[in-house]
Amino acid sequence: MKLFIDTAITEEIREAASYGIISGVTTNPSLLAKSGRKLEDVIEEITTLVNGPISAEVTEADADTMYNQAKQIVKEINNENITIKLPMTIDGIKVCKKLSSEGIKTNVTLIFSVPQAILAMEAGATFISPFMGRMDDRYDSHDAGYNLIEEIDEVRRIYGYKSKIIAASIRNVEHVKEAALAGADIATIPFKVIKQMYEHPLTTSGLATFKKDAEGK
Repeated sequence: MKLFIDTAITEEIREAASYGIISGVTTNPSLLAKSGRKLEDVIEEITTLVNGPISAEVTEADADTMYNQAKQIVKEINNENITIKLPMTIDGIKVCKKLSSEGIKTNVTLIFSVPQAILAMEAGATFISPFMGRMDDRYDSHDAGYNLIEEIDEVRRIYGYKSKIIAASIRNVEHVKEAALAGADIATIPFKVIKQMYEHPLTTSGLATFKKDAEGK
């Protein structure tokens, strides 16, 4: 399973990229608002930090303006890694189909059911993004997100869809494990959770023991 970072803060992306394990980046309007910068400026800088898919989300609601916005983003950034992130709506699926037929990478987001995933895969989405954390919240269950990804992966396998599954709305390290076990191709992870993945009490105590032994104490 590949790891993306879910942020629009370039300082976080720069540090995470230095770890050598980040294969892509996802952003959204909420993350961009936190960065306090224009989408095009942020995405252009990200292309210099990570050589992999970079999701830039449209903000328009109807198909025509959404499509025009997507094409403008692709034109302004002019980078083969740019992926247009689209909402799971009728208009979003219309635009997904059109962009996919033009060879533009797409990521359909806010997926919470298998039928929604089928629509996105039928529209040729490069990536689909089921939300683990929000599913767990909605159904007050620790495995609702896991089950959703597992079911989408099974449908994809049966019918031979090519869309990659991005496990999104990752809240903790346990979600990363569940995404991998459920069959996600990618987990897009907040910076703080990426750092938490390195941690384990036994690792900390083991290092302390090694250090003590090396010093002959």
